Amino acid sequence: MGSSGLIAGCSFGGRFYSLEDTWHPDLGEPFGVMHCVQCYCETQRGRKSKVLGKVSCKNVKRDCPEPSCDDPVLLPGQCCKTCPKGEVDRKQAEAVFDGFEYFQEKEKEDDLHKSYNDRSYLSSEDISSGESRTDFVAVLTGVTGSWLPSSSGVARARFSLTRTSLTFSITYQRIERPSRVAFLDSDGNTAFEYKTPMRDSDMICGVWKNLPQSHVRQLQAEQLRVTMTTATGRREQIEGKIIKHRALFAETFSSTLTSEKEHSGMGGIAMLTLSDTENNLHFILILQGLIQPRQRDSPLVPIRVRLQYSQHVLREIHANVTAYDPDFAEVLTDLNSRELFWLSRGQLVIAVETEGPDPRHISGFITGRKSCDTIQSVMSSGDALTAGKTGGVGSAFFHLHDNGTLDYQVQIAGLSSEVVGLTIELKPRRRSKRSVLYDLAPEFDRPSGRATGSWSRLEARHIHMLLQNELFINVATAHSQEGELRGQIRGLLYSGLEAPRHEIPIPLAGQFVAPPVLTSAGGHAWVSVDERCHLHYEIVVAGLSKADDLTVSAHLHGFAEIGELGESSTNHKRLLTGFYGSQAQGVLKDISVELLRHLDRGTAFIQVSTKVNTRGEIRGRVHVPNNCEFGTRGEVEVAEFDGLFVHDPEELKKDPHTCFFESQHHAHGSLWTPNYNNCFTCSCQKRTVICDPVICPVLTCSRTIQPEDKCCPVCLGDVLYFSHPSEPPCTHSLTHSGCYFEGDQKMHAPGSTWHPFVPPFGYIKCALCTCKGATGEVHCEKVTCPALTCSRPVRRSPSDCCKECPEEDKPLLVHADMMQADGTRHCKFGKNFYQNSDNWHPRVPLMGEMKCITCWCDHGVTKCQRKQCPVLTCSNITRREGMCCPECQGNKHTQTYTILPHAP
Repeated sequence: MGSSGLIAGCSFGGRFYSLEDTWHPDLGEPFGVMHCVQCYCETQRGRKSKVLGKVSCKNVKRDCPEPSCDDPVLLPGQCCKTCPKGEVDRKQAEAVFDGFEYFQEKEKEDDLHKSYNDRSYLSSEDISSGESRTDFVAVLTGVTGSWLPSSSGVARARFSLTRTSLTFSITYQRIERPSRVAFLDSDGNTAFEYKTPMRDSDMICGVWKNLPQSHVRQLQAEQLRVTMTTATGRREQIEGKIIKHRALFAETFSSTLTSEKEHSGMGGIAMLTLSDTENNLHFILILQGLIQPRQRDSPLVPIRVRLQYSQHVLREIHANVTAYDPDFAEVLTDLNSRELFWLSRGQLVIAVETEGPDPRHISGFITGRKSCDTIQSVMSSGDALTAGKTGGVGSAFFHLHDNGTLDYQVQIAGLSSEVVGLTIELKPRRRSKRSVLYDLAPEFDRPSGRATGSWSRLEARHIHMLLQNELFINVATAHSQEGELRGQIRGLLYSGLEAPRHEIPIPLAGQFVAPPVLTSAGGHAWVSVDERCHLHYEIVVAGLSKADDLTVSAHLHGFAEIGELGESSTNHKRLLTGFYGSQAQGVLKDISVELLRHLDRGTAFIQVSTKVNTRGEIRGRVHVPNNCEFGTRGEVEVAEFDGLFVHDPEELKKDPHTCFFESQHHAHGSLWTPNYNNCFTCSCQKRTVICDPVICPVLTCSRTIQPEDKCCPVCLGDVLYFSHPSEPPCTHSLTHSGCYFEGDQKMHAPGSTWHPFVPPFGYIKCALCTCKGATGEVHCEKVTCPALTCSRPVRRSPSDCCKECPEEDKPLLVHADMMQADGTRHCKFGKNFYQNSDNWHPRVPLMGEMKCITCWCDHGVTKCQRKQCPVLTCSNITRREGMCCPECQGNKHTQTYTILPHAP
C-alpha cells in the first residue's frame, strides 16, 4: 500500500511540530513566550493503528534544578534561575581546556592518542550562551562485502545540528556527482532523503529540517548513517557512520584521502589545525577500509604516515593502530617556512600506508577547511575600537580557494566623511596598537563605495585565523583615523535558503532610515525571489548594544516612489520576522503583487527596528528583478493577479489547480470580479470557483451616492477618490490618502468601512474594517453582538454574524442601556464578562494570573498591554521573582529611560 504522504505530528498556534518535539508556547503579543510552560507532541495510536500526535503542556517551573552558587539570578527569557554568567563561563571554560590536552604545547606523547580519540568531549556549543550547535562528521567509502563491486569514491560530510535542523556540507572525490543523499536510522530505514541539484561542483549543501526527537537522540548516540548514490554511468554507492568528534572544534585544514585502485572501498579524512602560538601542525586521521579483514586477528596494525610535497617526503611517522579503532593522531612540530608556504598553497600531501607484504595506500592534498558556510562580516560603528554611533555600515563577504587565495567584495555606505583606510587586521593586543595584515585601500573605489579583489599572499597562519573567526576588517575615515567601522570576519552557517550568498549583500544603515538614525548598529541582507514568487531573506546585524539587542524585528517595506518617505508608504508594509540576537532568515510566501512590483523596480526596502528605534534602526534599499506580474498595471478594481504563480497563459492550462470560468483560466488563489455581475467576488481554490455576493457595510454619512462601476454606495465625500478609475492604486495612494487591503487586493477610500474578504471563506460579516485616512492603515475589529435575554436566540440567515431573539420572544427593554446597539458594550474574556472600562489581569492556563499584563474593556473590545519596562544600559541584567521588569544586577543607580508605547 502506498503512503498517504501525510506526516504525523501536532499543530499548535499555527505551527507544525514533529512527534516527540517539545516547545514553549508563544501566545503572541502582549503575552509572549511562556518560558515556564513546556508543550510536548505525544505519540498516540488511533484507529487502524494510525499514528497521531496529541499536544500536552505542563508547568516546568517546579522542575528547575537547584543552582550551585550562592546568588542565582533570573535572566530575561528564562524560567529557571542560574548562576551569574561569569562564574559559569569560568567553570565551563576550565572544563573545556582540561579536555583539550592535545592542543597544549607541553603534552606527553604517551597521553596524546587517548585524549585526542576520546569523543565524549565538551564541545564548543556547550559553552556558548547563544545559539546551541553540535557538529558531527562522517567518512563515506564504498560498501565492501557485497556481491556488487565496491566504489573507489570517498566523501567527507560535516553536519551542524541547531535546534531541529541538521545542516550538511559534503565534498567527494573519485565518484560521479551523487543524485541523492539518504540518512538511515538505527534500523536501516531511510529517515530523510535529499535529492542533490545537478551542478558543476564537488560540494553538496543541504538541510534536513524538523528532525523528530527520536532521530535527534539517535544522532547524538552516533546511531545514524549517511549514504550517497550516483544515477549516471555505473551506479555507485558510498556510506559512512555519523559521529561526534572533538577535532571539529578546532579544525582549520582538511584532507580527503583516496586510493588509486579501482573498486578499493577504502579512504579516509584528516582534520588538521595549527597551534595557537607555535608552528606545530596537529592532525587526526579517520581511516575506513584500509585494514583488511585478515588483519583484524592482529591486535596492532603497523602504518606509515607521510607529509609530502611533489613526491618528496618531508616528514614520516611510524605507528600502530588497532583494527577496530583505526583513528590516529599526531603532532608535526616546528614546520619551517617552506612547509608553511606549501601548506597555505594547498600543495602538501598527507599519505597513509599499511606496512607489510601487501601494502595499501591512500593520500590526499591538504587545503583550508571546505564548507557551505559563508565567510562574511558586518562592520558597524558600535564594534569600532572606539565605539560610536554614526549610522554607517560596511559589508563584506569572502571566498577561500584551495590554493590559499582569498577573494573579497567589500561595500561601505552611510559615512559622513571620506574613507582613508580599509584593512584586514588581527585583534589588537592593546587598543592603541592595531595589527594590520592586508591593505585593501588600493582596490577601494570611492564613487561606488566598493572594493573587489583577491588576496593571494595568505599565510597558513592567516588561513587558520580566518577559519577560526579571529580576523577583523577595519574602515578608517577622515573623522576617525583609527577606525569608524569595524567587524569580525566570521562564518555564517548555511541555511538552505535560496538567498544569493554568492552576491554582495544589501547594506543596512541608520543613515538610510527616514529620518536618518545615528546608531551604533549596521547590517546586511541577502534577498531573492524564486520561481514561485516566494521571497527568501537572510539578515545579519552587528553593533547593537545589549539593551538594544534583546528584541529585534525586521520588516520589508514597499514604496510607490524612490524619494522622501510619506505616511502612504506604510500601505504595503509586511512583517518578515521577529528575532533575537543578530540573525534572521526565512521565506515569505504570500506577497502582494504590488510589493513584488516594488522589488522589481528597486523601490522596496528592508528595515530592522528595535525597542529603542521602533520606526527603524537600520534600513537598506532592495532591488530584486522578478517576473511575478500579470495583466495590466493600470487596473484598479479588477484584481486579476492570476500570474502570481503561473505567468504564461498556456502554462495556466496545464496547471492541475487552475480554474476555468467564463471562458478564462484563473490561477489557484486568484481573485476577480465576474463579468456577469460586479456585485460578486470570485476566487479560485484548487479547480473550484467560489463566488460570494459583495456585502455592503452600513454607511453612517448623511449623503450617499452609487458610482456606476461600483456595487456598493459610498459617502458623497468619498466619490472624488474613485473619480479616476483608470489610475493605478499607487497613484491614488500618493494623491489621496487611501488604504490598500491585502484580503481583497483593492484600494479603499479614507474613512470607508467594509466587511473583509478572506478566501476561501468569502466575506466575513463578523468583522468590519475601516480605512484610517491620515495614516493609510487598515483597522479591522470583530463585530460586537448585543446581549440577548431570550432563552432561544436564532440566526436569521446562515451568513449573519449575530443571533437575534425571535419576534415573539423579544422582551421589553427594561435595561435599555445594556440592550441598545449604541449603548454600553460588554466584553467577554475567557469565561468571564466585564463591564465597559473594567480592567483586570488575565489568567492563562498552567500559569495563573499574569500580573505584568493588564486588560481592559473598551466598548465591547478587549484590549491588553504588557507593562512598559525601562531600557537598561548596564551589562548585567537580571529579573527578580515576582517583578515584571528586568533590572541591573547589583547597581541600584544605573541610568534607565522608559519607552513610551508607540501609537499606531
